[in-house]
Amino acid sequence: MKLLRPSSLVLLLAVVTSSAHAQQLRVAAAADLQFAMKDLSAQYQKQSGAQLSISYGSSGNFRSQIENGAPFDVFFSADESYPEQLAKSGAADADSLFIYAQGHLVLWAPAGENLQVSQKGFDALKDPRVVKIAIANPEHAPYGKAAVAALEKAGLYDQLKSKLVLGENISQAAQFAQSGSAQIGIIALSLTFAESMKGGDRWDVPTDLYPPIRQAAVMVHSSTNKDAARAFLNYVKSEEGRKILSQYGLTPPASRQAR
Repeated sequence: MKLLRPSSLVLLLAVVTSSAHAQQLRVAAAADLQFAMKDLSAQYQKQSGAQLSISYGSSGNFRSQIENGAPFDVFFSADESYPEQLAKSGAADADSLFIYAQGHLVLWAPAGENLQVSQKGFDALKDPRVVKIAIANPEHAPYGKAAVAALEKAGLYDQLKSKLVLGENISQAAQFAQSGSAQIGIIALSLTFAESMKGGDRWDVPTDLYPPIRQAAVMVHSSTNKDAARAFLNYVKSEEGRKILSQYGLTPPASRQAR
């Protein structure tokens, strides 16, 4: 048996490490994808052998980070406008941009609050026991913008704005409602599929109360792993990818589906 000299072993390890690093795809994902992306990435990794490193946060913050050189390969936004802005500025590849799903708002409260959310809808927000209402920060979180739009269209925003508590992203807003930091939350449907939230009281906010939440993905122009980035985006576009998204309430976009 021929033994490798120390110098040869170091070289071999360097090649293996470099190859593994090249296969790692860096994904910036909107916070509403926390559970759907876990399943998407698990299935994709099983099929392709690629490794995904996923960061979750608000779409607006990710847009700013990517503009400033953050080392991501792909960006899954909860709002089509942020990837479009990146493509327009040259920070993302316009040809790769597509709408991967439409998101939905729900009103959610722990069952123990006994607010009868599923029966009362937005009227539950007027209950005197409701002191705090959790939403995502509308300054940079698409679901926060949609929540404000829905309250305004329902004629409730001025009455309730003093009760709003803002999460940095929609996942944190959901945590506020789940933990009791707020009695109720206006959050993403996709987050209510978490085991810890399935027992809650939910009302689907009518889609005519807020603009469509058209969620878009794009490849970052500075990516050094573009073949892997394209492959993962194509997987999300596939029938299998769409099916996984739909299982978390992220439905196919109604129109202008792809670019």
